[in-house]
Amino acid sequence: MDAHNTKNNPQDIAKACADAMWSTDRASKGLGFSIEMIAPGQAVISMTVKKDMTNGFGICHGGFIFTLADSAFAFACNTYNQRTVAQQCAVTFIKPAHDGEKLTAHAIERMREGRSGIYDVTVTNESNVIVAEFRGHSRTIKGELLNNSTQSAN
Repeated sequence: MDAHNTKNNPQDIAKACADAMWSTDRASKGLGFSIEMIAPGQAVISMTVKKDMTNGFGICHGGFIFTLADSAFAFACNTYNQRTVAQQCAVTFIKPAHDGEKLTAHAIERMREGRSGIYDVTVTNESNVIVAEFRGHSRTIKGELLNNSTQSAN
């Protein structure tokens, strides 16, 4: 695909941005996260709960669920080739997750205007039961994820 098409195709831009972020995202990789889907304003990220992610009650520590949702939020709000960070976020834990369960976080953009955005992330287990709901407010900062040589290479 030539640079002109990549620059004008929102899906290609979203995918290229995700690839650029993923290449240096040691936290998400280190926790065993996987990108399942990327689209403009959306991301689906999954992980399998490991024994060392469980707390004293034998359930997945909320911090890992929050981190999964936060990563999906980050990938969703960075699909427009504008560097974007979290301004504020909150999570509500609904059901526990257990060792061996695959969790999936689906982030979707609710609004984006100027430098601000709002994204909702639903975390579900393998049975499609909601484990947590997360809302993130984003803020666009200086810079882009892609440069012209990156865009023309994809």
